[in-house]
Amino acid sequence: MRIMTWLLMSLCVLLVPTANAGEEPDLHPQLEFFRPYLDTYWIGDLSEPGSDQAKIDRAHWQRALNGNAIKTIHSLNDGEYGGESIIFWDEQKQTLAYYYFTTAGFYTHGTMTFHADTNVLEAYEQVENNANGITAVKSTSQFDINAATLTSSSQYLKNDEWVSGHSAVYRLSGPLDIIFH
Repeated sequence: MRIMTWLLMSLCVLLVPTANAGEEPDLHPQLEFFRPYLDTYWIGDLSEPGSDQAKIDRAHWQRALNGNAIKTIHSLNDGEYGGESIIFWDEQKQTLAYYYFTTAGFYTHGTMTFHADTNVLEAYEQVENNANGITAVKSTSQFDINAATLTSSSQYLKNDEWVSGHSAVYRLSGPLDIIFH
C-alpha cells in the first residue's frame, strides 16, 4: 500500500504544472539588457601584439541571487589569473554597481553606465590592494549579439597616471571550463 501511495503522489507532482514553466527567470528590470548574455560563454585573446606569450581568457555570464544580480567568472590561461564579478542595481545610488574579486588578492568596486543606443557599457572602478600600484580602472565594452562579439578595452590609473590596459575581442563560444588553480 505504501508503494502505491508513493507512486500516486509522485505522479501527481509530475502532472501539476509549475507556475514558471516556459517563462524566463526573473531578472531585476535594470539588468534586463544583460539577458541575451546570460548563460553564455566567451573566449578572448588578451595577448599583447608581438608577444610570444598567449593570454587566453575564458568567461561565463549567469543570472545570480534570484535575478537581482549578474555573476561573471573568468580565467586567464586556465587559472593563471581569474576573477568573479557580481553586478547589481544599487537602489540607493540609482546606478549599476559591481564588485570584482581576483585570484591575485586584490578586488575592485565600481559603477557602470549602459548606453542602449550603442550597446556600450562604460565602467569606472576603484582598485583595492593592488601590488602594481593600480588604484583605478576605466573600461568600455561594446556588445554585439548579432556578431557574437564583445569588444573591451581599459585604462589603468597607475602611480597617478592613466596608462593603456588590456583590450580584447571576445567571441561567443560553446560551454567552456573556467579553471582556477
